[in-house]
Amino acid sequence: MKKVLLSACLVCFAIGTANAQFGKLNPKKIEAGLKAASAFTVSDEDIAQSAAASVKWMDENNPVCSVKDKDPKKKAYAERLERIFGPYKNYDGLNLNYKVYYVTDVNAFACPDGSVRVFSSLMDIMTDDELLGIIGHEIGHVKLEHSKKAYRQTLITEAAVQFAGSTQGTVGDLMKSNLGGMAEKLTGAQFSQSQESDSDDYSYKFLVANGKNPQALADGFKKFADMEKEYGADKSMGSKMFSSHPDSEKRAKRVEEKIKKDAKKK
Repeated sequence: MKKVLLSACLVCFAIGTANAQFGKLNPKKIEAGLKAASAFTVSDEDIAQSAAASVKWMDENNPVCSVKDKDPKKKAYAERLERIFGPYKNYDGLNLNYKVYYVTDVNAFACPDGSVRVFSSLMDIMTDDELLGIIGHEIGHVKLEHSKKAYRQTLITEAAVQFAGSTQGTVGDLMKSNLGGMAEKLTGAQFSQSQESDSDDYSYKFLVANGKNPQALADGFKKFADMEKEYGADKSMGSKMFSSHPDSEKRAKRVEEKIKKDAKKK
């Protein structure tokens, strides 16, 4: 199994790109970068094009599972995702496309253009409904336009660094200069804690609206919590992966409290 090139983690909540990038610049370059960024505009069309380019690069640089795959394992992953998520590809007015990456990371992401990518190792640890809950969370970021805002912020931040002292650069220039690096930063865009909670709520409603038990979402978070505990004292990738996540145990409790509250209403 090939190691995925994406280093970002599932459902992170702190936007740290700007601080990390500016930390490498001296004060004069910071000032120049901020000046350039203030004049740098990112349109919805720019976001759509950068999303499409990023996903295309990710698809080309990761092993993608297909229902026509000759490898029975990869075919099985693709068939399972089609069975689980296929009925919802146009849910809530969205036009979603989805694929499985045959990789070792436990992850998933969705982009402003409606591209949803699920990692096979995430599928390994989740039941069908738990996986649907996690995907529902990811498409919540799309529907609520969190991903669009995160893309815009990432592009502006990168422009401040790459075009320091100049206002002539474009989003197209950013993508051409380092497509792989930009693809990883954009598809791994991080969200605020309130955005994560809003997407949790979206997933909850998504499950209920489609006749699924929202307990599956809580159970999925409990599995993340167990992984966080397992890797907590380890300096491995797992430790890095969960270090910036919202507390999964608290998120599970929040979902379960909502279930109890809704049950009382009924």
